Amino acid sequence: MISFVFRRLGQGLLILVGVACTVFFLFQVLPGDPVALLAGQRSDAATRAAIAADLGLNESMPVQLGGYLNDISPLGLHPRDSAGVAKYGGVTLLPLGAKALVLKKPYLRRSFQSNKAVLSILLDHFTGTLWLALAAMLLAAVLGIAFGIVAALKPHSWLDRTLITTSVLGISVPSFVAGILIAITFGFYWSHWTGLNLTGQLYETDPFTGRHLVLRNLVLPAFALGIRPLAVITQLTRSSMLDVLSQDYIRTARAKGLSGYRTVMGHALKNALNPVVTAVSGWLASLMAGAFFIEYIFNWKGLGTVTLRAVENLDFPVVMGSTIFIAALFVLVNIAVDVLYAVLDPRVRLN
Repeated sequence: MISFVFRRLGQGLLILVGVACTVFFLFQVLPGDPVALLAGQRSDAATRAAIAADLGLNESMPVQLGGYLNDISPLGLHPRDSAGVAKYGGVTLLPLGAKALVLKKPYLRRSFQSNKAVLSILLDHFTGTLWLALAAMLLAAVLGIAFGIVAALKPHSWLDRTLITTSVLGISVPSFVAGILIAITFGFYWSHWTGLNLTGQLYETDPFTGRHLVLRNLVLPAFALGIRPLAVITQLTRSSMLDVLSQDYIRTARAKGLSGYRTVMGHALKNALNPVVTAVSGWLASLMAGAFFIEYIFNWKGLGTVTLRAVENLDFPVVMGSTIFIAALFVLVNIAVDVLYAVLDPRVRLN
């Protein structure tokens, strides 16, 4: 098991390096000059050169990439002087002249626009994205399992056909299209009936009552984000329930005189939920990445909003940091699911 976990961690690190390199080269070919954006239109060549040198943008592309990978790596070569210690911190493992091999937390650099640490910016916005993804996943899991059970208990009925057709539509429509339609319909045209706002945050500050939780602002973005996993979980639950309900032990339970409720909830459902639990665990990280455009549509304060604004402003460190942050979440969730599989089925470790 230990070798299995380390093998998965090694593969995850390679994925993160690949993501970092890919996004780095994509950012290099984007139109626009971050130095000119920071310096302003009336700046002279000397000012632009100084800004480029300070940000390390005057180096060649391979040197810039090597420096960035060295910064984000938990094990890197860094200066031993006071400036290097204050910048990177960590524990010195091996002195190498003016530099040292240092064990440290990944350094995602500082924002071009605000000069704040990128990690601090991401952590400030991570909570909003996490709550949005959890709410969307909870909504999708509860409604999806309920709809799937109803469809499986009434196969080929009008209700079953309606739920399947609706779920196919939910899978087909992109989340950003669904988000726009939901925002306009329920947050604008019908807002006087629904009581929901087109935009809003999880916490709002009132000048008289102070900061308070506003859960209704979470409803529309969570629903828009959860439509696709809701559709998938509905079909998955229906298919799994139909398979379980045809098993011999279900017929035996019915023959013993158990009620339909006890048969479904006590015997069929717990065995049918295995693939559903797997899907839910895999969807959470996907929802956090897919929340980008939903956050932008509903003006939700999260990783998506700060990343899209960073792309507009050519804020390279924030874009890179956000991409690596989301990729690391994917890797950790996938490793956790793989370990769970290996615990439940030892054959997985042999592969």
